[in-house]
Amino acid sequence: MSKSEVALEHGAHEPFLQHHFHDLEQQGEASKIGMWLFLVTEILLFGGLFVGYGIMRMLHAEAFHQGHLHLDRTLGALNTVVLLVSSFTMAMAVHSARTGDRKRLIVFLAATLAFAGVFLGVKYFEYSHKFHEGLLPGKYYRHTGDAVPGVAAFFGFYFVMTGLHGLHVLAGMIAIGWLLRRAVRGDFSPSYYSPVDLTGLYWHLVDMIWIYLFPLLYLIS
Repeated sequence: MSKSEVALEHGAHEPFLQHHFHDLEQQGEASKIGMWLFLVTEILLFGGLFVGYGIMRMLHAEAFHQGHLHLDRTLGALNTVVLLVSSFTMAMAVHSARTGDRKRLIVFLAATLAFAGVFLGVKYFEYSHKFHEGLLPGKYYRHTGDAVPGVAAFFGFYFVMTGLHGLHVLAGMIAIGWLLRRAVRGDFSPSYYSPVDLTGLYWHLVDMIWIYLFPLLYLIS
């Protein structure tokens, strides 16, 4: 039995209800609105990068074409599958929290955390290869043998967009790790699972952004 259920059984005040809310439902709805507003700002952030990438690609089409040929589509596709599966496990974690299934909640949170770690591991391997080949942004670009100039601009966008996305994955891992610790402690119940729900919304956005990044950087020639 979770802590919140024990508290309610003994007639105590719900331990996770903030004083300025009437009940947990109101608190959860307010939290969800706040999360959606935050996600809108994230969409605007990446949307600006997508627009900038599109403009530069039109101006330097051949250079961007040459740049994307240096990316490993297999690793990009692998990371896409990994994040899609992690989105499913996160959705199942939210469902488990909603239904009060503590064991499945712990399993699905741990699985999501593991998939996120795999994603960053693959990204580290990709980055290491780019560093070794000198495929770096701006003045740090050292790769030789390019047919056209300007490929460094492509890798400027590549590292900014994938690096920023990677930081979001890392932030998600920290949040999921925190949820996992609380799930093991028994903090969540059908009446209180909003932290799991909100983290799930954030994680689905992280997955969705990669769904746009993968074809934009790896596939469109």
